[in-house]
Amino acid sequence: MFISRKNKQLIYKLVGLLSIVRGYNLLVIVVAQYLTSIFILSQDQSVFEVLTELKLFTLIVSSALVIASGYIINSFYDSEKDLINRPQKTKLDRLVSQRTKLSIYFILNFIAVIVASYNSFKAVCFVSFYIFLIWLYSHKLKRIPVWGNITSTGLAIFPFFVIFLYYQNYDWVIFGHAQFLTLIIFMREIVKDLENLSGDIALGYRTIPIKYGEKTTKYLLQILLIITIAVTIILITRFSLGKMDYYFAFSIGTLLVFNRLLFKAVEKKHYLRLHNILKVLVVIGVISIVLIDPN
Repeated sequence: MFISRKNKQLIYKLVGLLSIVRGYNLLVIVVAQYLTSIFILSQDQSVFEVLTELKLFTLIVSSALVIASGYIINSFYDSEKDLINRPQKTKLDRLVSQRTKLSIYFILNFIAVIVASYNSFKAVCFVSFYIFLIWLYSHKLKRIPVWGNITSTGLAIFPFFVIFLYYQNYDWVIFGHAQFLTLIIFMREIVKDLENLSGDIALGYRTIPIKYGEKTTKYLLQILLIITIAVTIILITRFSLGKMDYYFAFSIGTLLVFNRLLFKAVEKKHYLRLHNILKVLVVIGVISIVLIDPN
């Protein structure tokens, strides 16, 4: 059976759209939210009860829709920069026109607000604020050194912050996990600036590496790495985390390897490797949540 030219174009556009919204990232975030709810935040609830909790479901779905729309508006503003930094991926993304991107962006945000309204007015306010922050970051803040990285990190943590507020579980170990994740993501954002240096310079972005230099940026990353290892050691020694201790021990080893590779990095491919190391560390951390002792 032959596929018509029109249907082929539609398939290509759908693939391009999936590339823009980074479907694999959305899946990881949704899984992470549910695992965090089951193994860390929920109290006296079975797995079935958490998975069938309607209000939790609406929070997770609405935040996933906002994140997807965030990737779209980011791609809309960064189309020229991405053409320099990620030429192969941008060719796929450009199958979706700028006009279509904007239309889908508004549709996803509208659906996100509607879904959140089934939870509460407070949820609608949180989702609306999240939408505004993502737009502000994509349009303005990402061009400002330090503040752009802080905002990007905060946006990545925001979906978990909403779940945290939903359960209102204020155990110290949760703050420890949050600090570890925040530091890893903050480091990843800075590495991305090193990786995208050529495109940022060409379009007049003022990132940390551009303003302070690559060497200073590497020293900043090393300071963050030391703090992260310190937080990890506290989590292992002060709290009973079950077999999750193995993940944190693995994290320390991985960060030491990261540090060794950091000062040898001089090219884009080296920074891409460092970026992927931190990304894999986050994904393994999500999977490792199941190793936590719920007690």
